[in-house]
Amino acid sequence: MAINITAYNEVLQQLKPYNANLVAVSKTKPVEDIEAFYAVGQRIFGENYVQELTDKQAQLPTDIEWHFIGHLQSNKVKYIAPFVHTIHAIDSLKLLQEINKQAAKHQRVINCLLQVHIAAEETKFGMDEQELQQLLASWVAAPASFEHVRIVGMMGMATNTANENQIRKEFHQLHQLFGSVKNTFFNNQNYFRELSIGMSADYTIALQEGSTMVRIGSLLFGERNYNKV
Repeated sequence: MAINITAYNEVLQQLKPYNANLVAVSKTKPVEDIEAFYAVGQRIFGENYVQELTDKQAQLPTDIEWHFIGHLQSNKVKYIAPFVHTIHAIDSLKLLQEINKQAAKHQRVINCLLQVHIAAEETKFGMDEQELQQLLASWVAAPASFEHVRIVGMMGMATNTANENQIRKEFHQLHQLFGSVKNTFFNNQNYFRELSIGMSADYTIALQEGSTMVRIGSLLFGERNYNKV
């Protein structure tokens, strides 16, 4: 077990002034590691792979707030719809519609974050501003079609670089876009308040640029062994 409780407590202290939440990213890590963080009070955990998430959810306490933070294929939504609390990476209208459809089957409302592409790498997922506006226009035009999803904010991933100025610029631009979207589409909706930016290497910058939710894995759980996935 490679978990780092000291780092965990330090992160929590850093989050306090910003009133931000920690999503402990437990992908590829065993149930025992999650149980160890659960024992010291952590309740929000993030996973990237549907099969791994469903396996873990069945073995762990029911009051865990599960967040799906990876790229999600529409045909796999049905497996996590019965229990997932928040889905971070909504990158298409089709995916949002499928989440609504599957959530309706379980008479649930699933929180969703709209993923925007802010990084220099083309390999990262997310919508551009035009695609984001088109999705929101569809959502506004037919609210009855989205009764089982709640758009609670936005999510982004910065470029994987040591250039802190670039990272800060990307987070800052997303925060500005977040404010614009809130004013235009969610002005009277208090639930639209989450900005999910920041991971182990850049979460301190993200907090300074408006993050309300950081996704931290390796800092807490140690390096990952992807051969186990």
